[in-house]
Amino acid sequence: MIRLLLIIFFLEVGLVLAVAPWSAYWERNYFAGVIPILDAVITNAFFRGAVSGLGLVNLAAAIAELRSLLSARRTHRQVVSIHQSPVIEE
Repeated sequence: MIRLLLIIFFLEVGLVLAVAPWSAYWERNYFAGVIPILDAVITNAFFRGAVSGLGLVNLAAAIAELRSLLSARRTHRQVVSIHQSPVIEE
């Protein structure tokens, strides 16, 4: 259950970080209006790319965790099916 929540968290954060820097919402930042130097930093294409890169790293972590979860379930099912098989007497 906790692993599933972790996967959902990584997916959500990854999607937001990958998409938000390139949206109009990013330009209407309150802190950029208050601190002028911050506006120059967050509207820089390199900074936006770095934030999007962090989003892609989170998405990759979510996919890796999902693959790990699915392979663990598959292995668990194989062990259970072998364990529950009837014993053949000789």
